[in-house]
Amino acid sequence: MRSTLSAAVVTGFVLALCTDAVAFAAHRTDWKPCAEVASGWDQEDRRTECAMVEVPLDHAKPDGRRIEIAVSRVKATGDRTGVILVNPGGPGQQGVTMPLGLAESDAGGIGVHHDLVGFDPRGIGYSTAVECDPDRTQPDPALSPKERARFTAERDAARNRECFDRDPDLVRSMTTENIARDMDVIRKALGEKKIGYYGVSWGTGLGAMYRTLFDANVSRMLLDSVVPPVLDVRVMDDGQVAAGENTFHEFAAWIARYEAVYHLGRTQTAVVQALLDLRAEVTAHPRTMPDGSVVDGDAVSEMFAYPRRDWAYVAAQLKSIRDVSAAPRRTGGLGWDAGLLRSHQFPQTAILCNDSPSTRDFETVWRHREERVTNFPAVGRFASYERMCVGWPTQGKAWDLKPGTSQVQLVGHLYEPVTPIGWAIEMRARVGGELMTVLDDEHGTVHDRSCADDVVRFFDTGRTTTRSCAGAPVPAP
Repeated sequence: MRSTLSAAVVTGFVLALCTDAVAFAAHRTDWKPCAEVASGWDQEDRRTECAMVEVPLDHAKPDGRRIEIAVSRVKATGDRTGVILVNPGGPGQQGVTMPLGLAESDAGGIGVHHDLVGFDPRGIGYSTAVECDPDRTQPDPALSPKERARFTAERDAARNRECFDRDPDLVRSMTTENIARDMDVIRKALGEKKIGYYGVSWGTGLGAMYRTLFDANVSRMLLDSVVPPVLDVRVMDDGQVAAGENTFHEFAAWIARYEAVYHLGRTQTAVVQALLDLRAEVTAHPRTMPDGSVVDGDAVSEMFAYPRRDWAYVAAQLKSIRDVSAAPRRTGGLGWDAGLLRSHQFPQTAILCNDSPSTRDFETVWRHREERVTNFPAVGRFASYERMCVGWPTQGKAWDLKPGTSQVQLVGHLYEPVTPIGWAIEMRARVGGELMTVLDDEHGTVHDRSCADDVVRFFDTGRTTTRSCAGAPVPAP
């Protein structure tokens, strides 16, 4: 059990709201080192400061219940010209540690003239949240695949309902639109007329929503690894498995080039067949490896769409499974008392399902799953988003994003299966902006690529680009 924050600390960190934006000037904000107030914070981090901002639970009822949003800041190192709010995505990821990570990246130059400001969205981390651990009870392995899936969906639906009922008003309010409105309260609390924004993954949808609602309050916005302009979990599953199937075939072609190392086939077609045959074999007869681990068909399938940086490692694992030798291993709502790196599965489910106009019916979700397996035999069975909303107690409200006039730089990663580049193209068509392409399959990594200077230049000058830039090379075996 975690203790609650003392009244004295709360007094020091909660910013009372008022209608006059001048009253929120940054010099009046009582920032404190996060390492002194936030449980679990890196004690060597003396750059990041923390504060709490109060926002209405319901922005349509500003005099009603209020909740707290945890905010962090890394101050500009040079002549300050403004602030950039940041969000790492998820949805469900904490954002308070992102400013320091971004400041220490190859794109850290954006922190010379800008304060970098992170926040934990409502319902997550140090902000007002619903604490809810997932039920990990496993289905009987003797059940059919469909009945195992039904068990899991009904198990999760029951836990979601239990968690929902702990604070229904808060959970219902966990939408991208409300979080965007919280961002504008943060803007006022910082005393800023305009804010820059840097969002990754779901954070790109959050940015697009903020710009839809508050275009006049945006200076410049960068969106890296872009989600589709309508957050429909079925659409997300379809897009990811299609991209994952492409990745699998590219992986097979790479393995074929190293037949002398992996002995899985000399052509892409031969490797594809060998891997599908291996999966079928261990599905029917799971193997116990020398280290005691058990490998089944699902374990093999999960290796089919790994990012390029892991291909040598995964190919060696697949060879080991085929040869039944040891597979290689890798080495290497409570305020500031909430801690870092807690499970955020329930907040992710809440935001996705509150925003997605998708089915809540298991039979429909299963039918969609079977269609994906037919169309994408390598990875189609591993779509995961649509099933999260089975039994969710409310209907989703779809996004309605609009174009704006503020400057937007989108970034897509050409081979990425998590947020396929087609989504970035769709988002650009919906909201405008320019699209830069990174030639890799990484997720949200433009800050550590050869085009990081373009990111800095964009925030400093507003200059957008449509160029392509190199990604990380594929390692050799």
